[in-house]
Amino acid sequence: MANFERKNPLTGEVASSAVAMQTADIAGICEKAQAGFEAWSKLGPNARRAVLMAAAEALESRQADFIEAMANEIGATQGWAGFNVMLATSMLREAASITTQIGGEVIPSDKPGCLAMAVREPVGAILGIAPWNAPVILGVRAVATALACGNSVILKASELCPRTHEIIIEALADAGFPEGTVNVVTNAPEDAGEVVGALIDHPAVKRINFTGSTEVGRIIAKRAAEHLKPCLLELGGKAPLLVLEDADLDEAVKAASFGAYMNQGQICMSTERLVVVDAVADAFAAKLAEKVMSMPCGDPREGNTPLGAVVDIKTVNKVNMLIDDAVSKGASLLAGEKSDTVLMPATLIDAVTPEMNIYREESFGPVVSIIRAKDEADAIRIANDSEYGLSAAVFTGDCARGLKVAKQIHSGICHVNGPTVHDEAQMPFGGVGASGYGRFGGKAGIDSFTELRWITIETEPGHFPI
Repeated sequence: MANFERKNPLTGEVASSAVAMQTADIAGICEKAQAGFEAWSKLGPNARRAVLMAAAEALESRQADFIEAMANEIGATQGWAGFNVMLATSMLREAASITTQIGGEVIPSDKPGCLAMAVREPVGAILGIAPWNAPVILGVRAVATALACGNSVILKASELCPRTHEIIIEALADAGFPEGTVNVVTNAPEDAGEVVGALIDHPAVKRINFTGSTEVGRIIAKRAAEHLKPCLLELGGKAPLLVLEDADLDEAVKAASFGAYMNQGQICMSTERLVVVDAVADAFAAKLAEKVMSMPCGDPREGNTPLGAVVDIKTVNKVNMLIDDAVSKGASLLAGEKSDTVLMPATLIDAVTPEMNIYREESFGPVVSIIRAKDEADAIRIANDSEYGLSAAVFTGDCARGLKVAKQIHSGICHVNGPTVHDEAQMPFGGVGASGYGRFGGKAGIDSFTELRWITIETEPGHFPI
């Protein structure tokens, strides 16, 4: 079987090599996953918990491997890779903790002597399609709760970080899952559409979860709908961070710089829009510009800078085009600049208006816009002027006011006086609108990976009208 290569985005050297699976290989993998499901689903909750806890330990022990793979494959910094391993380990432990919480209920029946129960059961093989940008977090998230619920899983690795995703599978294999319970698919970029289509189409695959772009999410949802297979979709974002006139500007600046530039802005929750009321806009912009200019980018393997490389030259070209378009239409460049390499500087643009492409388009790079608002109501209007609705934040000195504003923002997640980038294993994570539907995380994830069945037991003789 042929292999494909992933090149280091910074050096152009070969970062990794993985098997280029074809559609002909998919049936065998799905059949193996079905056999794994039949073995794994029969285990009791504490037996599943023990294996998931062992998986967390195995994953944690591979931190050095993950740091090396992420630096070489996607240009990630050591700090980002280490955070990935920490949160992914937490996700496995959280999944382990919910194995005994997949409960049902007894529901009162109008029928005499009828014991009516709602029971949650595993569904079969789950296809998890994970992206490259937070590869350990999102690779583990694609499979952890599904496994806790008694399903087998197929992880469709990203073509941009196949080695990183393979390390996850190797760590899970060390934990002792039954044969076929945990599976991985790697493929060359040009084969992605056909391979994913074959996975979705196979009868053994019962549900699909996908994290990635809205464009691809729509394609996956349509393909799955042909088979009436449920999806959990966590898609793009254009997260707003609102700064009201009573905000602590120093705290807002810290949260904005972290949210906008962590992992070079390549996070679905990344702060893309800084919606600042006029009363404090000049002061906030000056403080943030100073902070941004103190955040250099550099080779992530050297570990000397807060920003590493972006994933590819396509990202560079897209961000450059967004900057050019905004500046040509009257925006001001307060910090940073365009780049001709994947080492892109942190960039801040002020006076962004709806006529500019960056106002609506997800940049997925180290650039953030300041959009000036007249007042609180105008800031809420601007925050909601987007097809996306994943994460949001609002800064104010009045927490009650912050909660009131948060309730008016159309997003799956909103933080008062905190950054838009915030994830914890036990929290319900997901968006609305073009950011997708369904929820990962903690008990909220159970619904996505189980079937709710109604089962009755009759304890008295029946009486029927015919």
